[in-house]
Amino acid sequence: MKNKYIDLIEQTFEFPQEEFIVEDNELNFHNIPLMDVIKQYGTPLKITYLPKIGAQIQRAKRLFNVAIAKVDYEGTYNYCYCTKSSHFSFVMEEVLANDVNIETSSAFDINLINELHQQGKINKDQYIICNGFKRPQYIENIGELVENDFTNVIPIIDNKEEIMLLNEHINKECQIGIRIAAEEEPMFDFYTSRLGIRYNDIIDFYKTNIATNPKFKLKMLHFFINTGIKDSAYYWNELQKCVNLYCELKKVCPDLDSLNIGGGFPIKNSLAFSYNYEYMAEEILAQIKDICNKQEVTEPNIFTEFGSFTVGESGCILYSIIDQKRQNDREVWYMIDSSFITTLPDTWGIGQRFILLPINKWDNEYQRVFLGGLTCDSQDYYSAEAHSNAVFLPKYSNDDNEPLYIGFFHTGAYQESLAGYGGIQHCLIPQPKHIILGKDENGEWYTKLFAKEQSHKSMLKILGY
Repeated sequence: MKNKYIDLIEQTFEFPQEEFIVEDNELNFHNIPLMDVIKQYGTPLKITYLPKIGAQIQRAKRLFNVAIAKVDYEGTYNYCYCTKSSHFSFVMEEVLANDVNIETSSAFDINLINELHQQGKINKDQYIICNGFKRPQYIENIGELVENDFTNVIPIIDNKEEIMLLNEHINKECQIGIRIAAEEEPMFDFYTSRLGIRYNDIIDFYKTNIATNPKFKLKMLHFFINTGIKDSAYYWNELQKCVNLYCELKKVCPDLDSLNIGGGFPIKNSLAFSYNYEYMAEEILAQIKDICNKQEVTEPNIFTEFGSFTVGESGCILYSIIDQKRQNDREVWYMIDSSFITTLPDTWGIGQRFILLPINKWDNEYQRVFLGGLTCDSQDYYSAEAHSNAVFLPKYSNDDNEPLYIGFFHTGAYQESLAGYGGIQHCLIPQPKHIILGKDENGEWYTKLFAKEQSHKSMLKILGY
């Protein structure tokens, strides 16, 4: 009878997979034995596997460049990293080592750009796409970049008043973009995104506020679908509307030459994940080319702003199961040595699901369990996976010599920022230790401690004690 945990996984999925294999009853992540890492650093433990970041960037470049060749597309492809996904220095260094551009979201992002330039990690010719609703400090910082000869800063107009603020703080010629207020999917609480300018207003806005101002050159039309790039009638309809508007605008604005389709490539959140990246990249370019050809307009250069796709699959977090509790006849609770609210806030805030796997005890029998965090908050739990409305993990005994260890994988985007990294956490559960995993020139893996577990002294200082 096949009732071991490894039997469950092998019967349910194609396994092993590229980043996950099991050797001697223990899980390896990118061929790195995680039990060795746990023995060195303990749990809870956040991990960033740096090589995956560069691999994802090169993958996207390859996808779009192959698609350009296949459909005979005349424009170029430009990869931008969406900094809000993860601002950590080691992430930015890995990203910038792969010849990319940057997308920013707020005033302090510009301070980060200046710091990277001072360190020699970014040059003044790289594209800096400035998105977001722009308060005065953000506008001032953008103006300083332009004044300091960053030649490819492109502020994206999110609302009409921004053009007046930019005019006050920019004295040199500057490229700009306009964001389209895309329609949302029917199940949303509202019909149109709060971000950007309405379709029907964009051409008049250009003629009135940009074409008459010699400082500004409209280079880019920006389009982003909140729910991501999906093979759905909704996505293709919105893309076609956007490209048709691009063609109309291009006919009155010769400077316009770029279309930014934002982010939205998904990441793997289940061992059953399936997505045809090659088809989507090729179909996007084919549809853009087809509409442009019909309207006798040159195809635009394509920009993307991939954030989660860049860094999401580089991250994981490991926990120990410190106790199990049977609360009734059917429910077994495994208690982790941290808090989901502290370490994986998306699981609590938006019901996000990540890949969950045990690190050891793969040949034990399995059972359905509920995972509980350490806080006294009733919402601090995890009870379902992306492919199943349940969680199954190996059985174990509290008397076992070795505890059960578990890992959540592909958690590298947003979680630290949303949790308030280094700040006050719910119930004062500390941020865990964070390490960097990498491989040297000989292909040998190494670890580097980035941050110790948050101390009580740092929390008390923040609180004013």
